[in-house]
Amino acid sequence: MIPLPFLMILAMMLWGGGWPALKILTESVSWEVATFWRFALMSIAFLPVLWWHKKPLRVSLHALGWVTLSGLLNAVFMALSFWGVAAGTAGAGGVIITTLSPVITVGIAVAFLGFKPSQRHVTGLMIGLVGGAVMLQITNSDLLFHGGNLIFLLSALVWAVLTLSAQRSHLHLDPIHYTFFLGLIATVFMFFIAYPLGIGSVFNQDLRFWGALLYLAVLGQTVASSIYFIASGAMGSSKASSYMFLVPVSALGTSYLLLGEIPSLTLILGGLISIAAVYLINNPLKRDLS
Repeated sequence: MIPLPFLMILAMMLWGGGWPALKILTESVSWEVATFWRFALMSIAFLPVLWWHKKPLRVSLHALGWVTLSGLLNAVFMALSFWGVAAGTAGAGGVIITTLSPVITVGIAVAFLGFKPSQRHVTGLMIGLVGGAVMLQITNSDLLFHGGNLIFLLSALVWAVLTLSAQRSHLHLDPIHYTFFLGLIATVFMFFIAYPLGIGSVFNQDLRFWGALLYLAVLGQTVASSIYFIASGAMGSSKASSYMFLVPVSALGTSYLLLGEIPSLTLILGGLISIAAVYLINNPLKRDLS
């Protein structure tokens, strides 16, 4: 069996590659239409996973409530991500969301769920935040609050709540089934929003568009999200979310290769600091949320 830490690193690399893919999609269709098709294709791509899993697809009313909340949050998060990338840059999205989400997750857990992080865990989170600050050049307020950056900040909050909701859902629903329902509910939700805008417009797009869309739906969503939510249940949401510090490194690299966004020295340095944060956080905690 492949160790969870290795799988989580793979998932973060796949997520990082999704940011330039998002930018490619926003160049051709509205974020509403792109979001709907991402979730629709994810739901279809997940059918072989369900067959491989070989467990009856059952959901209780209590579990349905949690997964419905998660599905709506997932749709909101993805809509905000598309909106933010359309207004800003792919690299900024990968940095702001992934460095703030773990900190917000732990903050919510401490404030409302009685979570008591270890000193090493807190230190790792603070180092990760420093890494994000270095990558963003935080002393430049115009840079921090420009374009889609404020949208990315809101996205980080939504993702933190979604991470905690995912862990609660795992108490009542198999993680694989949870991830499938997550995409299915988001698909239905986004259909009613995207339909008036012309969901068939994607069939007029080129191979570059479809390559980005399929990457997001299959690798960035079906594969990476399945790994992440399974890990949230096994590791605890606070520890699983710490791996998100690796996403900026992948996001910056793929944004350079696909979009020509040249990372600065500060972005590279911040990425290395964030990797150090992952090392510190992934040690036994005094108490987890599980």
